[in-house]
Amino acid sequence: MSHPGTHHTEHTITVAAPARRVFDLIVDVGRWPETFPPTVHVEHVERGGTEERIRIWATANGEVKTWTSRRLLDRDRLRVRFRQEVSQPPVAAMGGEWVVEEVSATESRVRLLHDFRPVGDDPGKAAWIDRAVERNSGAELAALRHAAERDGGRADLVLAFEDTVELAAGGARDAYAFVNEAHLWSERLPHVVGTVLVEDVPGVQTLEMETRSPDGATHTTDSVRICFPHDRIVYKQLRTPALMTAHTGRWLFREDARGARITSAHLVVLDEEAVPAVLGPDASLADARAFVRSALGRNSTTTMEHAAAHARGRSA
Repeated sequence: MSHPGTHHTEHTITVAAPARRVFDLIVDVGRWPETFPPTVHVEHVERGGTEERIRIWATANGEVKTWTSRRLLDRDRLRVRFRQEVSQPPVAAMGGEWVVEEVSATESRVRLLHDFRPVGDDPGKAAWIDRAVERNSGAELAALRHAAERDGGRADLVLAFEDTVELAAGGARDAYAFVNEAHLWSERLPHVVGTVLVEDVPGVQTLEMETRSPDGATHTTDSVRICFPHDRIVYKQLRTPALMTAHTGRWLFREDARGARITSAHLVVLDEEAVPAVLGPDASLADARAFVRSALGRNSTTTMEHAAAHARGRSA
C-alpha cells in the first residue's frame, strides 16, 4: 500500500532503436556514467541473474548524492524495477521502474516511472526532489535515446585507453595522496594553470581545473571525483573539451608481488560534429581519436610521472 505522502511521476520517450538494445543499455550499469549525464559512478554491491544491488553516485540539482538501490531485472518483459535502500535527505524514499515497449523492429518506447517521499513530507523538500527528478529523467531519457541510436553502428565514437607508470616499492599511498591533493596541482604540474577543489563530503570532490595545451591555449573542465583511499579515484567530467560529449576516468594505485604502479584509464565519447571546428575542415574522426588519445594520455602520464617523483621524494 502506497504511503499517503508519496509522489508519482512518469516520463516517456520514443527511440529509433530495437527494444532489446535499449533494455540492454538500461541493464548495463557499467555504461551509465558515459550514457547518462547525471551519473558519475556506479558499482555492483551484489549481482545475480534477476536481482542486484548497486551503489550510485550522481548529481541532483547541482549536488552530488549517493545511494544503494536494489534492482529487479525482468528480461522477458523488458522491465527494471528499482528501490533505494537508504535514501539521502531530502529524499525519505525513492523507487520506480524502467519499462521498454516494442513499437516495431526498429523503434521502441521507454517509460521511466518514479515514486518518492520527502523527509517529513515537507512540501519544500518535495518540490526540490520533483525538480531533480524532472531534470534528471529528461536528461537520462534523451541520453538513452542518443546512445541506443548511436550503438546501431557508431562504436568508433567511443575511445577507451590506459597508461601506466611504475612506482618505487611502497610508493602507492604517496602517489594516491598526490592525485588526491588536486588543489596543489597548479604548483606541482606544468600543464595545470589553476584548480578549485571542493570536498564538503569526505571522498566526494568537485574539481574545476584550467589546463594549458602545448600550443599555449587553455581550457577549463569541471569534474566530480569519488575517492577510495588508497586504492582508486574515479571521476567524470561535467564540462568537457569541445571534441568530447562524455569523459570518465580512473586513477588506479596497485602494489603487489609484481611491484607498485599507477594507472590512468580513460573512456571518451567523441563529438563528431565538433571535429571540423576544432581540428580543421579536412580532419576525420580518426584524426580526432588520435588527437584526444595523445592529449589526454600526455597530461595523465605527466601527472603520474610527477606523482611517482613525489612518492620517491617522500620515501627518501
